Amino acid sequence: MKRRMMVCMAILCVVGTLGLIVRLFTLQVVDAKQYQRNAAKQQLREADISPKRGTIYDRNMKTLAKSATAWTVVLSPSDIRDKKDKDGKIVRSADELRNTIADGLSEILEVNKDKIIEKSHRNTYYEIIKTRVERPVADEVIAFASENNITCISLEEDNKRYYPYGSLASTVLGFTGSENHGAYGLEAKYDDVLSGTPGRVVSAKNAWGTDMPFKYEKMYDATDGNSIVLTIDESIQHFVEKHLETAVKEHNVQARATAIVIDVKTGEILAMATKNDFDPNSPYTIGDINIAAKLELAKSGDKEAAKALLDKVENVNKRKELEAMINSGEDFYNDLLQQMQYDQWRNKAISDPYEPGSVFKLITAASALEEGAVNPKTFSYTCKGSIQIANKRISCWKTAGHGTQDFTHIMMNSCNPGFITVGQMLGVEKFVKYRQAFGLQDKTSIDLPGEAGNVGLYHEISLMGTKLPNVYLASESFGQTFKVTPIQLITAISAVVNGGNLMQPHLVKQIIDSDGNIIKNIEPTVKRQVISAETSNTVALMAENVVTKGSGKNAYIPGYRVGGKTGTSEKLDKTNEQGAVDKRISSFLGFAPANDPQVACLLMLDEPFMHNPYGSVIAAPVVGAILSETLPYLGVEPQYTDEELAKIDIKVPDVIGKGTMDAQGSLRPIGLNYEVIGEGSTVIKQTPRAMTSVPKGSKVLLYTDTESLSKLATVPNVIGMTAQQANVALTDAGLNIKISGATEGVNTATKQSELAGAQVEPGTVINVQFISKDTSD
Repeated sequence: MKRRMMVCMAILCVVGTLGLIVRLFTLQVVDAKQYQRNAAKQQLREADISPKRGTIYDRNMKTLAKSATAWTVVLSPSDIRDKKDKDGKIVRSADELRNTIADGLSEILEVNKDKIIEKSHRNTYYEIIKTRVERPVADEVIAFASENNITCISLEEDNKRYYPYGSLASTVLGFTGSENHGAYGLEAKYDDVLSGTPGRVVSAKNAWGTDMPFKYEKMYDATDGNSIVLTIDESIQHFVEKHLETAVKEHNVQARATAIVIDVKTGEILAMATKNDFDPNSPYTIGDINIAAKLELAKSGDKEAAKALLDKVENVNKRKELEAMINSGEDFYNDLLQQMQYDQWRNKAISDPYEPGSVFKLITAASALEEGAVNPKTFSYTCKGSIQIANKRISCWKTAGHGTQDFTHIMMNSCNPGFITVGQMLGVEKFVKYRQAFGLQDKTSIDLPGEAGNVGLYHEISLMGTKLPNVYLASESFGQTFKVTPIQLITAISAVVNGGNLMQPHLVKQIIDSDGNIIKNIEPTVKRQVISAETSNTVALMAENVVTKGSGKNAYIPGYRVGGKTGTSEKLDKTNEQGAVDKRISSFLGFAPANDPQVACLLMLDEPFMHNPYGSVIAAPVVGAILSETLPYLGVEPQYTDEELAKIDIKVPDVIGKGTMDAQGSLRPIGLNYEVIGEGSTVIKQTPRAMTSVPKGSKVLLYTDTESLSKLATVPNVIGMTAQQANVALTDAGLNIKISGATEGVNTATKQSELAGAQVEPGTVINVQFISKDTSD
């Protein structure tokens, strides 16, 4: 019996030992990783360290977007307990503490109180209440926690994105989301470059779940993001946005406007803007006050206000979807708000295809000349106001016709039938060949997200016919019935005037690290040569005639050889209730110098709300204004003709303190007139002031006593007058005139620097802008 008991015990010990060995093997080997993870969760606490996002600079290293220190407010719900005195009596319950925390933080941080209460009941040590809190607010949180003896609130250092210039280039730069990652524009495209690598703090916890001393803490440093240097020039961007915003307001542009300035030889984008836009510091706020007002009405259920916004939605399917929601009585506000936000972020320069209109005639001309389909020396066409193509009669913008013209004049006059004829001479196959060669059937692949493709936006060769004259070929020849994006068009026309090279457009010039070391240079890239340098030069000089003598004279800049082309296109996919097309796009493309092009500017006004929407009248002056500031800034030297030199402005010399005879001796030789006012012999004041730029022949008033200083002149209203009439009116009023804009042919004053009726000093220079009344597309 004793032996059997010993055997049984031995067997039990062996079996038990084997079971323990198997169990230990399972715990320590088979399931080891799982238990290690569970232990780590119980024993370790991890917190991310946000990297500093890289900076975005303009080409001159001006900061366009940067990251600055901000804070994250963190709550530790597990540390919210009843507070007891030394006798164990509860002096502040956990629920009272939760309410105090929720009341305080909701007011300081503008966070929903109920959400804070909900988070405070969770069984965790780490709940984020709000991120990207700035210093003043963070100080309020610290003061609140200190005053109320709250130890479960902490602050962690973080980064917040700032855009120092506000809305400048906002549709290009984009913005970052709540996690500090790029949400739109360059911020999204180069997110991997800019964002960096997060760091981490790992700290040990004791049995009560609180942090152990710092010797049990391990920190893994964050790696800051790299920075990018753009091709954008902040000064040129300012020129563009200033004039574009003015144009949108003056011409009541309904569907936003866009402009691009490009270095035609490198493809570098010097400026790109869309108006109306938004402030990337507050991207979800609607920037257009009119849209914001209608949204406020729509929020209260006003269906008419909501429907009034539908016309702003370019996407036809989305427009129909929203209209159906409004009509059905669904809760449409959030969807409508989201669409308005998306639309204001959208970069119209790359995302919105449009019918280019007569600006495209530069490409038709270049294609025909390169193929030898047209001989510019012998070409002749008689425009009678329309042309019959197959079963359709297509009119010229000038219904009376232009008469007989050579090749240069059909460009200067922007004659539709003339270019239809050129298109027919070129033929379908060659027309399509150049349409593709100029990059108009493909994306440009510019380094921005959201570029629209062109699938289905042009006529396939099979539809255009290859033998008989065809309506599609006719309409495309002068820029209608197909669509391109502004970036496609300006890239193509840069190739037309730069010697024939199609360049890769781009916005990023360099990638640099946090120490300023260059990681990558983005060099100019030639995609292909489309036309010869000879053809390019011929078309550029033809385009110069458009500005000096033709439809683009409103873009003329004294001293600069500007070439360009006007454009006015119908929005064929938008008709009124009667089925007629009543919405148009006005555009102008200008470049300079015409004999050696450096920069080009394309402007597009989408649905200007006025009786005269021609690109020659409303778009050309804007491009002229942009180039008049851009060219001197870039150091492009003016090349004045003798006629322009005779009219060039003079800086008024300083003659205060001089005798009247000496003063006259300073003014007369440089072409300025003068008038002495008063009984004294010494000049005590002059108007215009010293160093003011005035045209030759202007009058400088020389005051010689104090009694004459109180006299004022009344500014007349010269709006609507010709240059000659305005000059007479202002001179009779004792004022000087400075003329800008178109002065040749039939012109009209559209702006004056001082309001009619204003009281100013005699001799004051009144700047008056003129536009040509000659209309063309």
